[in-house]
Amino acid sequence: MPAAVEIVHVSRPSRKLHSAVTRLISELSSSAALLPYDAFTDLVSHDAIDLFVAVRSTDVVGMLTLATFPCPTGVRAWIEDVVVSEDARGSGAGSDLVRAAIERAAALGARTIDLTSRPDRAAANRLYQRLGFELRDTNVYRVVPG
Repeated sequence: MPAAVEIVHVSRPSRKLHSAVTRLISELSSSAALLPYDAFTDLVSHDAIDLFVAVRSTDVVGMLTLATFPCPTGVRAWIEDVVVSEDARGSGAGSDLVRAAIERAAALGARTIDLTSRPDRAAANRLYQRLGFELRDTNVYRVVPG
């Protein structure tokens, strides 16, 4: 039986953690830019960001970023960069990470929590729906500034 997964709310950066996050980002996206250590330390210390990692034994096997911010219509939250390493999928790490983010967003007064997930990520989409997320009838737009 695999070791249990513990969810850790990251409060300070380390080189070891940076290395693990960099590895997980490469599993999430082949086009993601390299995350320099100074950008990682800025991320961990940013007031609007909460980074959660899933740890099995001493290995970081998953991560999630929660961004929470005030708007005129209330505090909003976005979940980004959810990834669980291939060898830890099915362990409950993904659901534990999302639950931790939901609890944190609620504690910060968020009215809503949004996330996006590509349709071809069937397991992830099922997970989000099981945890109470509803598919919205809206468009998501993106522009690359500059």
